[in-house]
Amino acid sequence: MEQNYILNETFESESLNNTLAWRCEPNKWFIDKTSSKLVLETDKNTDYWQKTHYGFQVDNGHFLYTKTKGNFRMETKVEASPKSKYDQAGLMIRFSEDTWVKTSLEYIPSKLSKLGAVVTNRGYSDWSTQYVEVKELQIYYRISKIEQNCYVDFSWDGMSWNQIRIAHLDIPKDSNILVGVYACSPQGEKQEVHFDFLKIEALSNNPEEAYL
Repeated sequence: MEQNYILNETFESESLNNTLAWRCEPNKWFIDKTSSKLVLETDKNTDYWQKTHYGFQVDNGHFLYTKTKGNFRMETKVEASPKSKYDQAGLMIRFSEDTWVKTSLEYIPSKLSKLGAVVTNRGYSDWSTQYVEVKELQIYYRISKIEQNCYVDFSWDGMSWNQIRIAHLDIPKDSNILVGVYACSPQGEKQEVHFDFLKIEALSNNPEEAYL
């Protein structure tokens, strides 16, 4: 199938694609042209979460995004060096402060870490997780959006994909949304994160495309 890219950022240039912008830009980030990667360090006490269970709310994680409309599949590869509990880095799609999805592995020192997705609708976040053993943290993430539904997957090798979540988004049809990579450190700082690429491909209305 021929690919129709909305964005194909491989971090080979000295500057970011001009369609990309930061929300809560980290104090330290750069493009490593030698390895063709976006490199950042997370700032202190950064996260994305809304209410649910204990009323906690925070909306200040580092998010590099572009705007898009319609159906798409977004992929990235993350290499991270987590230091503190709940350090995370992955993909995010965002309609508003009250409606968004993020997927990542949240680091748990001395225990199994939690791989999963947070889905936030109407200002309330839920968190679906699965336990994984972290040795060298290199992982691929994929989010597909078709109409008002999203499909979240991960892969250890970029070829064989495993489903994390299917969720409904409480957004109007044909909404403009923000899509991209994110990272944060809810209980620490200076997690080093490398993103190898950010690819966003246009999809049709056929839900089967989420599984290709």
